[in-house]
Amino acid sequence: MTCRPIIAVTMGDPAGIGPEVVLGALESQEVYRHSIPIVIGSMTVLRRLGAKPVGIQGPEDAVGELGRVEVLDVAVPGLETVEPGKVQAVGGLAADAFIRKACELALEKRTCPPKPSGDEAWAKSPWRRRIDAISTAPISKESLRAAGIEGIGHTELLAQYLNAPEPLTLFLTENMRILFLSRHLSLREAIDYITRERLFDFILRVHSAMRKLGFPSPKIAVAALNPHASDGRQFGDEEAEIILPAISEALGQGIDVTGPIGADSVFHQALEGRFDCVISLYHDQGHIAAKTRDFFRTVTATLGLPILRTSVDHGTGFDIAWQGKANPVSMVSAILAACDLLSKF
Repeated sequence: MTCRPIIAVTMGDPAGIGPEVVLGALESQEVYRHSIPIVIGSMTVLRRLGAKPVGIQGPEDAVGELGRVEVLDVAVPGLETVEPGKVQAVGGLAADAFIRKACELALEKRTCPPKPSGDEAWAKSPWRRRIDAISTAPISKESLRAAGIEGIGHTELLAQYLNAPEPLTLFLTENMRILFLSRHLSLREAIDYITRERLFDFILRVHSAMRKLGFPSPKIAVAALNPHASDGRQFGDEEAEIILPAISEALGQGIDVTGPIGADSVFHQALEGRFDCVISLYHDQGHIAAKTRDFFRTVTATLGLPILRTSVDHGTGFDIAWQGKANPVSMVSAILAACDLLSKF
């Protein structure tokens, strides 16, 4: 028997499909085979959905048995009357409270009990955090605004609460890995954000992150900004003035990086195995490629935090919330991806 990692599963916005996909994921035998999932959320909401959650005082109390939904209850006034499918302040307050609690647990450590011989993943240190990873259900940016929460989204809130100013966003879709130079910026702001210095630094960070994920000499591709990588300055000079110089500088550091490659082909090439990862220059450039390939099984991982975080890569689904229509496959994939990535650290 090996030691299963404790995965804190935050429930997301309670008015969305988060509670449903979490409950659906905890019906997966595969999830329990590889982890001990604990829900950070509201027992009140889960009961309103017909579940019979079991309250625990802390992660150490979790048993991790299929059919037993173990919940670390976070009290938020108003959840007994939260309206499904609507943007509302209580949804933002609750989502933020669940994230805060998971981050608190992530920063606390406890002494590990002795592990079975041969369990190398957990034998590296006599210390272990109270949780080993966080997997998050979706939140609503509008509900966060209604609640007066300053963070733009999950990544920004995690960076704030975990005191990690430079997180890396990684998308996992089959064997395609995408990392994002920028996230929540307007397209105009995202283009202005691309500088030679910033891209060069990002290539170095991506190289380091990929090495930690088990790639000794990762093959990195950089997506072009303009169509056809601007076809020799015919429409845009960002490739010649910014992207190529950054890549050349990284090559001089011994990094295996290629580009810029047109965004209409580079992601397909990654799926074929020509590259270990692709750097997307802005949010939708990589999101469209990943979600078109497999919307439900695309998983987000956040690196550069004190703890690993994975997430579903879909929204709150207010239009179908609490109707029994939500697909839990992405939540299952997020939890299993956390287990897989933890085995590589």
